[in-house]
Amino acid sequence: MIGRLTLSDFRNHADALIVPDHGFILLTGDNGAGKTNILEAVSMLAPGRGLRGAALRAMARQDGPGGFGIAAEVDGVVLGTGVVAATPDRRQVRIGGVASSANALADHLSIVWLTPAMDRLFLDSPGGRRRFLDRLTLALHPAHAAHSARYDAAMRARNRLLADQRRADPAWLSALEAQMGEHGVALAAARSDLVARLNLALAGQPDAPFARPMIAIESEEDGSDLPLAERLARERRRDAAAGRTLSGPHRHDLSVLHIAKGQPAALCSTGEQKALLLSILLAHATLVAAHRGQPPVLLLDEVAAHLDPSRRAALFDRLEHTGGQVWMTGTESSLFNELSSATRLTVTAGHVFRSAV
Repeated sequence: MIGRLTLSDFRNHADALIVPDHGFILLTGDNGAGKTNILEAVSMLAPGRGLRGAALRAMARQDGPGGFGIAAEVDGVVLGTGVVAATPDRRQVRIGGVASSANALADHLSIVWLTPAMDRLFLDSPGGRRRFLDRLTLALHPAHAAHSARYDAAMRARNRLLADQRRADPAWLSALEAQMGEHGVALAAARSDLVARLNLALAGQPDAPFARPMIAIESEEDGSDLPLAERLARERRRDAAAGRTLSGPHRHDLSVLHIAKGQPAALCSTGEQKALLLSILLAHATLVAAHRGQPPVLLLDEVAAHLDPSRRAALFDRLEHTGGQVWMTGTESSLFNELSSATRLTVTAGHVFRSAV
């Protein structure tokens, strides 16, 4: 769990200090006060660009010095990340005071989030669902972020070479395709492992009060049994014409089925889609706790606002049983009345205060 969180010049927070004393951290306040900004700061303690996927320079406080800093104490180790004004697009990470890569953060914390923007996850692009799948996978397989970064770097280099085939060095293309093959196999294997384990966990869940889903990975590939590197070599001309690589795990999509209705998630109601996401998240938290010996940190933005009291109580009960740390936001403190023990904070215009109990 995060024992201490400090922010410096992050979004609308000039400085903030949060020291949780319970597993639930409740952030309440008006819209625009900075509640979600705190969740975003926590999400930056994991590989990637956080729950908004924003550019680093956009995270620095307006009218501030140009950089920002986030630090957290986790099991006696201080994790820190941020940027300096001179290089606002270059992320810096320190673990225990030593410069590290962002991917190394996954060895210390697993963080998963649910935001209002994800309510359309099943209707939006495959890229959004793939990022969600990878966030879940990363919690079980910390090396997943490094494989993804290396795969993407090799793919970008291959695409640049294919853009001008007359100058493309076949040996260099083969080397890049070999890298994509190596890291692509690791990506696909980790995702498949996550899906198999998660479906087992979901099979034991009831159909109510949250819908029970079944998940799968879909691919647009032709089903060829050739190793990825060989397939990429055969498809150079096609990929050059398309201007992008058309085979590989970067084309995977996440498929979710509402089991009781036998209906794809995309065809379900908005409320059912939210329920399916919550079911996945809760089962995943239990799975990660069993696999890693520690549950993930959950960031739930405005998750209680559209649940009736009985479902809110059921959600809080399930969250409590995960044994993990849960950060939640809401505009009304009454949304969390069912919780007896929590760190209750009020956020007002970039300032954080302990709420009156």
